[in-house]
Amino acid sequence: MNIGELIPHMISRLPGDSPELDAQVLLAHVLGHVRTWLLAHPELELSAPQLDVVEAAISRLEAGEPLPYVLGHWEFYGLDFNVTPDVLIPRPETELLVERAIAWLKASPERARVIDVGTGSGAIGVTIATHIPDARILATDISPAALAVAKHNAEKFHVHHQIEFMQCDLLPESKVEGQKSDLRLSTFNLICANLPYIPTETLRRLAVFETEPSLALDGGADGLDLIRRLLAIAPDWLAPGGRIMLEIEASQGMQVLSLAYDLFSEAEIHLHQDLAGHDRLLEITLPTLIEM
Repeated sequence: MNIGELIPHMISRLPGDSPELDAQVLLAHVLGHVRTWLLAHPELELSAPQLDVVEAAISRLEAGEPLPYVLGHWEFYGLDFNVTPDVLIPRPETELLVERAIAWLKASPERARVIDVGTGSGAIGVTIATHIPDARILATDISPAALAVAKHNAEKFHVHHQIEFMQCDLLPESKVEGQKSDLRLSTFNLICANLPYIPTETLRRLAVFETEPSLALDGGADGLDLIRRLLAIAPDWLAPGGRIMLEIEASQGMQVLSLAYDLFSEAEIHLHQDLAGHDRLLEITLPTLIEM
């Protein structure tokens, strides 16, 4: 069977809203070419082993497994991240956080110490490291399996020397034996996090509940459990003038603004919208100390 014949066959079987695109992406992955090359060579005949790989992949997709897990990788901010079912699939909405973080760090060279809380695949921390060569990043996650994926991605993009990975719940409680970094309080410039923020009952009604790790999605009764916990402890880790950047669920804008104003009366607080116009990013900038 050639490419021109196979693609319509795949489209007829693939679930989801974009079966044609998914078919092209999957076939390009199997053949080791970009989609444009694929479409320019409809006459190419696939070998029997290649057809077997395609068939196995289609079966996984028909069973509800997300395409990025079937491929084993997914693009984020121009980088091709390895992903497994142990981590959340990187999404375009998170690029707003990364874009603003990179711009803020570049604006002042002395800003170099970053914490990526709940790193997952490492999408936030690794991307920041590739764009800010002087950045030194502490990437935390409660899941050892997720940290293994993040470490692999850091090595893949040659930024592993910039990032220290630590297993903990949000932020470490104290200096951990064997860790190389200086985990002193009040020394970090930026804390980034894309924490679980979907309310538990809402999550159980979503298709993603069956396909991606609940540990990376479930934000508790109102979706803000982990955000509350992080906001309560994050200031202790930040230097004067430090910033917190949190991705939020689109409906949580007013709730997180109220929470932030209650906790940070002296801070500069902003809520940013994503390209779709949805509330997506909470930014809190702590005041800079004024010398007397």
